[in-house]
Amino acid sequence: MSECPALLLLLALGLCCPGIWGQRYNMKTKFRDSSIKHPRVGQRLELDCLAAKEDSGMFWIRLDKHGTLHFIVFISSLSRTTFERNERTSARFEATKNGKLYGLVVKSFTPQDEGNYFCLMNSNQMLYFSSGQPAFLPVTTTAAPTTPAPTAQHSVTEKDPCLKTLDPDASKEKELNFFCNIFIWIPLAGACLLLLIALVVTIMLCQRTRRRRCRCKRPVNGKPDVKPSVPNRHI
Repeated sequence: MSECPALLLLLALGLCCPGIWGQRYNMKTKFRDSSIKHPRVGQRLELDCLAAKEDSGMFWIRLDKHGTLHFIVFISSLSRTTFERNERTSARFEATKNGKLYGLVVKSFTPQDEGNYFCLMNSNQMLYFSSGQPAFLPVTTTAAPTTPAPTAQHSVTEKDPCLKTLDPDASKEKELNFFCNIFIWIPLAGACLLLLIALVVTIMLCQRTRRRRCRCKRPVNGKPDVKPSVPNRHI
């Protein structure tokens, strides 16, 4: 029983650490037609994602422009598809599997389908995200109103040092990394907490068992029980 805490400690380290230092799977999401830059309304949009070595099925998700994740479909290793609400088919999407290549088809692209598309794989209790493929409708620009030419006195303009432009891709990448950290670290923290509780309980049980084994009868007043000696009688 004295070796129980050491064994549980090694088990906790073994369960908490696998996959953290391992190599990431390089998955990439892209348009099947490389010439597409921006989809059009009503267009049939096809995307592909190449799986890693371990073929354990693939998820397709979409991150909209407001930063909300949307589940689209799960494709199993046997080419079975599961869409939203546990449906086998979808009116908006199609999903295919050809070897390690997982495909997603948006039947008729609408503004509701805009966002960054990702494929997601679950392997050994770890989540691996692909690089995102942005799919946004082309931006329509309007002609700027004409302004009168500046006079000689106001021809020199000064730049505002406080004017900064926000990078939408960087903010979306930060939001995605935040969701990835939640999916990865919360299960690991829960498993480590349970193992720590089991370790503490085991240590207490081992110490209690040791105390029971060491208990022995002790004489009253701390003096050993000695039979009284009988005095020798002289004949």
